Amino acid sequence: MTNLTTNTIEHNIRNNMLLKHGSPQFIDKICKNSHTFQVPKNHIFFLREQQAEHFYIVLHGWVKLFRESIDGNQAIIDVLTSGHIFGEGALFENMIFPYSAEAVESMQLIRLPLLSLKNEIETNPKMSLAMLKSISKHKNQKNMELEHRTLQNAPQRIGCFLLKLLPKPESKEAQDIQLPYDKTLVSSRLGMQPETFSRALSKLKKEVNLEVKGGSITVTNVEKLTLFCCSACSTIFPCGDHE
Repeated sequence: MTNLTTNTIEHNIRNNMLLKHGSPQFIDKICKNSHTFQVPKNHIFFLREQQAEHFYIVLHGWVKLFRESIDGNQAIIDVLTSGHIFGEGALFENMIFPYSAEAVESMQLIRLPLLSLKNEIETNPKMSLAMLKSISKHKNQKNMELEHRTLQNAPQRIGCFLLKLLPKPESKEAQDIQLPYDKTLVSSRLGMQPETFSRALSKLKKEVNLEVKGGSITVTNVEKLTLFCCSACSTIFPCGDHE
């Protein structure tokens, strides 16, 4: 393992919102037993109900988490990028993955031993509390998504998605966004059919003066987009919660 790889692993573990709460002994041990690697687009990390031995930190690229029905249809659970971890949910499913994971594009990741995380959670109260906070945050995000699907129309849901991609969410200046993955996956992530997504994006474009060129979108008026999206929500500007 090169010094560059070692430094990359240690930096990402020590700065991860969950793992940074581990004891010095845990940090040292998991760093020594973790590895960086690259995968091509469509690489399958694991399938639902497989035995879990590792979890992952995304360094670069996007991964989709999904479940598949008997007839082959996919239900997208989440799509994650740099800094996020995935696969750790197997800890609460008897070390069995509760979903499948596939690379949306070429990716670079860190693979970490899941058993080390399990042992640390069982013996370190700070890590246990950090895990509970992580689970609570994830649950709140899912509750908000459920609220959006219930109360917001399709253009508003797309607008919320765009607000979370803004490079400067607090700025009112025009900002450029590049969709992180293809529109088919975006529409599935938002719980709508591709044709519904296209119609809704066209309507949103007219409502808030978006400029759309393929996967590139310019938000010309951030405040107008925010007001349009959040008018149906239970909290003020919920889309401004950026990680």
